[in-house]
Amino acid sequence: KYVTTVIIIHCLLIRCVFSAVQEVRLVCVDVASDTEAVVGRVMKLTCIYCMKREEISAETKVDWFFIGEDKRKVLIYQFDREPQMPEDVEMYWKDRLTWKGSQDLQDISISILNVTLNDSGTYECEVSRFFEFNSFKHSTTKKTTIDLKVKMKASRDTTALYSEIMMYVLLVFLTFWLLVEMIYCYRKISKSEEQVQDTATDYLAIPSENKENPGPAVTE
Repeated sequence: KYVTTVIIIHCLLIRCVFSAVQEVRLVCVDVASDTEAVVGRVMKLTCIYCMKREEISAETKVDWFFIGEDKRKVLIYQFDREPQMPEDVEMYWKDRLTWKGSQDLQDISISILNVTLNDSGTYECEVSRFFEFNSFKHSTTKKTTIDLKVKMKASRDTTALYSEIMMYVLLVFLTFWLLVEMIYCYRKISKSEEQVQDTATDYLAIPSENKENPGPAVTE
């Protein structure tokens, strides 16, 4: 019984570990944006501004700017309580930008639809947060710069390919390891149950043998 209990606990711990891995929630990670786009495709301009604990209830404002070859800084998109195009945005950008930010506003990214060669240039993501503690008001600002290059064809990213291969190898290894552990636990439990049944059978068989072979009669 002790061995069976230990094996069952071992199997339950393995199951709990995998359940915990599945329930892990994503945390905010400041990831750099891709800087290479392809003509005709969608390009996501990634901008991340992770919040501190005291900034959770802060008011957030976002401004996206584009700086082209003429060095003009043009406001092309903004978030002020809701994502929106500036009223005086140039016709070139209308209906070509979409909001890709998260609900908690830690991810304040946008995407360019139907990329063209003229989209090459510098993009700036300016994020401002306004919050207050009792009567104290404070604000923080972060600027992210993305130098985008547009190409006719996508170049092969060997790093991304290697990472994808390693991810699949890891998944296969973990699946195989879990299968081996499950088979091991099943065999151990089955073997322990057989031993318990054999012991119980032998124990129950002892009185029957004693009855079939009674001891010598006692004489006075």
